[in-house]
Amino acid sequence: MKKAATTSVLLGAAALALATPAFAVSPDIVISQVYGGGGNSGATLTHDFIEVFNRGVAPVDVTGWSVQYASATGSTWQVTALSGIIPVGGYYLIQQAQGAGGSQALPTPDATGTIAMSATNGKVALVTSTTALSGTCPAAYDFFGFGTANCSETAATAALNNTTAASRNADGCTDTDDNSSDFTLGGPLPRNSASPVNDCNPVQNTSSTWGRMKTLYR
Repeated sequence: MKKAATTSVLLGAAALALATPAFAVSPDIVISQVYGGGGNSGATLTHDFIEVFNRGVAPVDVTGWSVQYASATGSTWQVTALSGIIPVGGYYLIQQAQGAGGSQALPTPDATGTIAMSATNGKVALVTSTTALSGTCPAAYDFFGFGTANCSETAATAALNNTTAASRNADGCTDTDDNSSDFTLGGPLPRNSASPVNDCNPVQNTSSTWGRMKTLYR
């Protein structure tokens, strides 16, 4: 009986491990800000938005990628396609649904979707295709859970509200694969491709540039 019980426990643990993907630290593009209170009571901004950021050492072409959203416990994912190149240290703003209130439009978005995101709890995934994800906790290039989300990188952040966004620390540079510690809640500050860049690796990028110059003029 003991052996059977032990086998059952091991099988259960294995199934849980298979159901929960292991997320890896992203070398470049990450979700850097999420806000779902746009146009709600007390909100200044008229739209929800998702912001991504290039924390890597080379530009990244995100054509054919997407950001996707599901409710806190949902398995149905809504998709917004991305396109274009995000430079090193560059931000990319994805506008989502408009609420009835608010008085200030977002900066010019780099991509536009129609997803009505929750102001409090939910899940956002960055995906290298435009195929809709499935399941409550799918694998993704980057993943963010907030509030009562049943999937996240390590642990979800606290719940948001109509006037708070979750922003990745160090202006997007921090990534330890723990949503609860990598993000800070505060007022939404959407950034787009026209915003000043924030190079997370200035020494490495300078060295790489100098190396390319030496090769070019050798």
